[in-house]
Amino acid sequence: MLTWKNVIHFAVKGNLDPDFKVEKSDSEWKQLLTPEQYRITRKKGTEPAHTGALCSSFTDGDYNCVCCNTPLFNSDIKFKSNSGWPSFTQPIKENAIKYVKDSSFGMVRVAVLCNTCNAHLGHIFPDGPEPSGLRYCVNSEALQLQNRKEIQE
Repeated sequence: MLTWKNVIHFAVKGNLDPDFKVEKSDSEWKQLLTPEQYRITRKKGTEPAHTGALCSSFTDGDYNCVCCNTPLFNSDIKFKSNSGWPSFTQPIKENAIKYVKDSSFGMVRVAVLCNTCNAHLGHIFPDGPEPSGLRYCVNSEALQLQNRKEIQE
């Protein structure tokens, strides 16, 4: 189980290697994504709080990267945080997420990215539920839900 100490270590010392890498040009990403998905995942944007389609969804399944379809989180680790964005306590695999120090907007935070394609997902905070205490605060536009029924077929 990842802890805040692990997250800070990865953000400062370097991340685990992903299983594989997906690299595309900026124009290829623009062709594949909606303008809002592109703004959030490729330009480090964020959606307004409480507007994302997946914020209040608790459908059984995996939450995959909208850019490369890598599984990032699943419904078993999703929780209602009342933050306005989908929230998770752990990634589906330790090497699924990349952690990057973010000093934008006059504060220091840790951004979370898809470790496979470098898509900006959101941020992580040490105010989640036990046992990890982590809250991955992720933009709905950066995710696509793969229903558990579809996974089993």
